[in-house]
Amino acid sequence: MDSLAVVLLAVFSAGYLVLAGADVGVGMLLPWLGRDQRERRLVIASFAPFFLGNEVWLVAAAGLVAGAFPGLEHGLLEELYPLFAVLLFGWVVRDMGLWLRGRVDAARWRGGCDAAIVAGSWALALAWGSVLGSVLAGGGLGVGSVAGLPLAVVFAWHGAGFARWRLPVGLAERARRVPARYGLSALVLAGAPVVAGVQVEWSRVVAEGAGLTMTAVVTVVVLPLLLASQALVWWTFRGRVESPSYL
Repeated sequence: MDSLAVVLLAVFSAGYLVLAGADVGVGMLLPWLGRDQRERRLVIASFAPFFLGNEVWLVAAAGLVAGAFPGLEHGLLEELYPLFAVLLFGWVVRDMGLWLRGRVDAARWRGGCDAAIVAGSWALALAWGSVLGSVLAGGGLGVGSVAGLPLAVVFAWHGAGFARWRLPVGLAERARRVPARYGLSALVLAGAPVVAGVQVEWSRVVAEGAGLTMTAVVTVVVLPLLLASQALVWWTFRGRVESPSYL
């Protein structure tokens, strides 16, 4: 059962980094992809239908860690709490910018929200790179935390690949200046948590008894539903964005 839980955690972690990595990357490149506020609203519209569903993968992965690997949760939060504080701050700031941008019709307000989206996206990418680098190095803040920072560039690279596909033809030309390939960057992001997880001594952090079994079974039941909903959303919004969205 513990092996199944490890595989499920790898699937959910990789799913989050690949799917949400695209909208985080686009947010990092927002000032470059959109030169004025009208263009930036189109850029945001490119990932608006996806970003809430993408975050569900992170929530599911966090629930799996809490239920099946309480030792890992305790260790990560104890050793890497500054990185998780940055991660949580970036997450809140970015989502706040996205949700509030269209609530006030004023240029300065929208400019402030755009800055929040960019800063939050960079904070998320840098925090995830440092967390995965720290785990790969054996845990704790150290050389691994710095060595993982180049992963943030992969987020931006991944976002450029997504933007080439989703933005209107004119705006997509800017993204095409980056030699991005969505499939290749997706492989790198999917492999990052798997490689980092090799360093974890799973037998020392896994839960025992009914808690582990219940968490694994519930996750197995939820996974097909999550995959089906993601497939439906991606099929529905598979074309280029042509007009602003609700954000």
